[in-house]
Amino acid sequence: MDRVVHYFERPGKENTQKCLEIAYFLVIEGFKDIIIATTTGESALKLANHLKEREVNNINLIAITHSYGYKEPNTFELLKENREKLLKWGVKIHTATIPTSSIESSLASQFYGVYPTILVAQTLRRLGQGVKVCCDIVMSACDAGLIEEGKEVVAIAGTGYGADTVCIIKSAVSRRFLNLKVLEILAKPRE
Repeated sequence: MDRVVHYFERPGKENTQKCLEIAYFLVIEGFKDIIIATTTGESALKLANHLKEREVNNINLIAITHSYGYKEPNTFELLKENREKLLKWGVKIHTATIPTSSIESSLASQFYGVYPTILVAQTLRRLGQGVKVCCDIVMSACDAGLIEEGKEVVAIAGTGYGADTVCIIKSAVSRRFLNLKVLEILAKPRE
């Protein structure tokens, strides 16, 4: 199998358009499940619009958001108007705790320890923040029953805001993390 891999000079939202194009070509190739990380809803809207403009239908498009209070207490980063538009366009939205950033992160900051999920998160970050987030969002979507376990799916994520990473991942619920497989990394920043 031959595949083109895109390496971006730097992470960030300036790479979003290329990631959307890669996702479109994967849909043309036959992938039906796309999971995208979105903070404010902007990246998910861009992807939904990109596919809509190309008359792509029958795609299971899932937007995974940060949990309530992720950034600061009693706040939600997903903008209400973006949420409404995504739902209108048939995008499934799932708000979840990040599997590699849970209670253990709180314990680590309070008690200065190293815990297994922190080790997993830091290990995945060796491949890039976006690769780590791609793994997180696939597990979150699977945990929520939005995709089946063991299915090859497209995951799109970024470093901060926007998209800069595209992976094909064999899905697994977080409880069976060791069954999750990063099959292909199609785009990522070099930094």
